[in-house]
Amino acid sequence: MNPFECKPQKADRIFTEWKKVLVKPYEKRSVDPYTRLRVILMSGTEFESVRCSHAIARQCPNNDVRRRLAYMRRGEQLQQKRVAALKPADESILEHTIGYEQLAVDLTANLAVAEKNDYVKKQLNFALLEDFDHLYRYADLMELEKGGDPARLVGDYTEIMPGRPTVAEYRHPFDDVRFYINGYLNDLKTKLNINIITAAEQQTMNFYMNVGNLYASPLGRQLYNEIAMIEEQHVTGYECLKDPCMTDWERLLMNEYTECYLYYSCYEDETDARIKKIWEMHFEEEVAHLHEAAELLRLYGGKVWQQVLPEGGEFPELLKFRSQKAYIRDVLKTVRLTGVEEGFEELAKLPDSFRYFAYNARIHGKAAAAGTHTVIEKAIERLGQDYRIQDREHPVRVLADRKKDNIDVGRVKGA
Repeated sequence: MNPFECKPQKADRIFTEWKKVLVKPYEKRSVDPYTRLRVILMSGTEFESVRCSHAIARQCPNNDVRRRLAYMRRGEQLQQKRVAALKPADESILEHTIGYEQLAVDLTANLAVAEKNDYVKKQLNFALLEDFDHLYRYADLMELEKGGDPARLVGDYTEIMPGRPTVAEYRHPFDDVRFYINGYLNDLKTKLNINIITAAEQQTMNFYMNVGNLYASPLGRQLYNEIAMIEEQHVTGYECLKDPCMTDWERLLMNEYTECYLYYSCYEDETDARIKKIWEMHFEEEVAHLHEAAELLRLYGGKVWQQVLPEGGEFPELLKFRSQKAYIRDVLKTVRLTGVEEGFEELAKLPDSFRYFAYNARIHGKAAAAGTHTVIEKAIERLGQDYRIQDREHPVRVLADRKKDNIDVGRVKGA
């Protein structure tokens, strides 16, 4: 599929009455977990596109250009509202959160499996273990509060067990900054992967920042605030991979191309016939936005789209959500890595004076007081062991004990 070869529909067709925007939500008890993930992913993708357009408009003195951007942006917002409407009102903040973390885990794993750039793959794997641990801690909160059924929410796709302990994830800000990837030297799939994962993690961070102070229980509020900081670290790491040498018009084109790619991937992968039609409709609408972005690039950026996408515009292998349990288990063996400037290193190899240790201690005071640890301690106390969904024993021996939350591995040298 090449969206540049598709005839774009008239852009104003996207403007429609509210009843066609505020569509019927999915049924939370019967929806396929991966349909829920696609809904969350596309909501974040739309937010990213709108942010990009606003950023350009705020630096552009030409009101004719601003009008064209506003026209595109209004359509993007209507799409985002339609995607958001698919979330049912009876799906709680915590149930939605389990979806966010399952998306972070399975999206990251599916991108990493086929990623050709070794540096990008390392960043994906590094953050994957942290989101995997977040899923485990939110699931234990849900079990403690009887706020839902984690097993039903994730289906048979994703295991729930510890990753790199959240208390170990707090790194000095200097050590979440990565090298950027030169877009002209890397293949299209790598560029798409960076765009996709940055938008997804940005959406997750925003969600936790917005709902953290709305959560009812003090323990839940602790979790959202603590984990939101880690999501900000992930956004920093992923956004640094983006090519900063691209112009605004090149970024706009790449964002619209990413949306086309994702909506077409969702359309091809979707199992719900009604929602599949929404993905198809949005793909057709995004084709019009993509052609408009190409025209803006030509007029104001002095380039044709083929200079930004020299591969010819044909979609690479589509994104398909598939269970990656075996891959994740293998990545879990790197649980003792931490960030060191633009790279990663085993904690045991760092000098005691390295800034990670002082920063982590300053953030926690005492790691045992962290909400992300307390939730597991309370679960063990009340349930007799922590809440997990695992096909077999944890692949990291020190994380296999279900009656003790290990807060030292990846944080304390020699643990």
